[in-house]
Amino acid sequence: MTQHRYPQPLLFIDGTWREGRGGQRTAVLNPADESKLADLPLAEIADLDEALEAAARAFRLWRRTTAFERAAILERAAELLAERRAEIAFVVTCEQGKPLAEAGMEIDRCVDTFRWFAGEATRLVEEVYPKRPQGFRQKKVAEPLGVVAAFTAWNFPAILIARKLAPALAAGCSVILKASEEAPASAMALVKALEDAGLPKGLVNLVFGVPDEVSAHLLSQPRVRKLSFTGSVPVGKLLAVRAAEHLARCTLELGGHAPAVIFEDADLEKAVADCTAFKFRNAGQVCITISRFYVQESVYGEVLERFADKANAIKTGPGLDPSSTMGPLANARRLAAMEELTGDAIGCGARVVLGGTRLGNQGYFYAPTVLADVPETARIMREEPFGPIAPFASFADEEEVVTRSNALEYGLAAYAFSADPARLDRMGRDLEAGMVGLNALTPALADTPTGGLKASGIGYEGGREGLEAYFHKKVLGLAS
Repeated sequence: MTQHRYPQPLLFIDGTWREGRGGQRTAVLNPADESKLADLPLAEIADLDEALEAAARAFRLWRRTTAFERAAILERAAELLAERRAEIAFVVTCEQGKPLAEAGMEIDRCVDTFRWFAGEATRLVEEVYPKRPQGFRQKKVAEPLGVVAAFTAWNFPAILIARKLAPALAAGCSVILKASEEAPASAMALVKALEDAGLPKGLVNLVFGVPDEVSAHLLSQPRVRKLSFTGSVPVGKLLAVRAAEHLARCTLELGGHAPAVIFEDADLEKAVADCTAFKFRNAGQVCITISRFYVQESVYGEVLERFADKANAIKTGPGLDPSSTMGPLANARRLAAMEELTGDAIGCGARVVLGGTRLGNQGYFYAPTVLADVPETARIMREEPFGPIAPFASFADEEEVVTRSNALEYGLAAYAFSADPARLDRMGRDLEAGMVGLNALTPALADTPTGGLKASGIGYEGGREGLEAYFHKKVLGLAS
């Protein structure tokens, strides 16, 4: 069996792996035992300016390459990611905490994403409009926007990056990627695959730093034409304001607080099995996961008992342990948030059915938790929990539960379970979310667009819409 090692993190600027100019560093921790994995170099303003200059220079050449040339590099990068799957999955688990099996599936999604956008880039066509009087005609062409500032989160440190790099490069843009300081080696692995696939230098620049300082500087530069961000609602709003200074276009994939509505006529066994597995994936640190459960009164007790039984069977432990089915939370902040949200819910009258406590005193482990009879006044019913807590509440009828489901500022995902096709049709129409799963848990896949309503975001990632977000549509008028 190959022994994998955690690499020394570095910046990647203008085709060179290196330290930051100022020598600043921060520790990267293993969330399973809180040990230090490495010291991460941080970029300063001079580093960011070098990255910007490199990206602007590389863009002028890359935009003139053919879609087939871009696609070939993305395809080769996908092949390299597939070959290095085990190595990269090990890195993801070390720094993010999720079980190795989940990390491997994340790399598989990266491979799919690079391949899909490689293919989609070659399918773009110019549109020629009918001739006008005197032979005048017009043609619409798609041109890449330019330099992209991409900021990603720590919960899916590989696929979130792939969903930004693949469409941007396929479109002909260059990228300055500020990945999570808590999971830097995952970002390095994707950038390294692109480098080894032959990507010209300067097209992708990888930096780490003080997030507020990095975003403030990059978004103040008029050469940055596009912002792509995945993260929290408050940070997304702040970045949108900064991007507005030069009217940079924005794709913002922000937080969610997805309801799951389980009606009395649903296939309860399947609904509970699917919901339990989905809820505790990545220790609940998934923006489209279920974070509020509404169950019809007549089956509320049965569903609650079934769900708790399945949650109780989850084996929580280090992600590198093959027997673990749920790893630690990613950082101490999430652990503290779980303790606060649970305490608040209990104070509001909720009942702990399962868990509700930290596990051990080393690592950021929190028990799979099920809370019953949680009132809407509890913080966990209003704030995105982003952790392994499943709050349950009952409802009487469809109109009531739709109102409660739509009451929050979030609108990223929602789910409904019923045997009545007409009811499912109404729920698909009435639930205010960018993604609605009907007797299914809807993943964010490469070929379909993902985007939120309300405070959950602007624009789309994935699908043709995700590629078109990096283009400007230019109309050419041609005289005969």
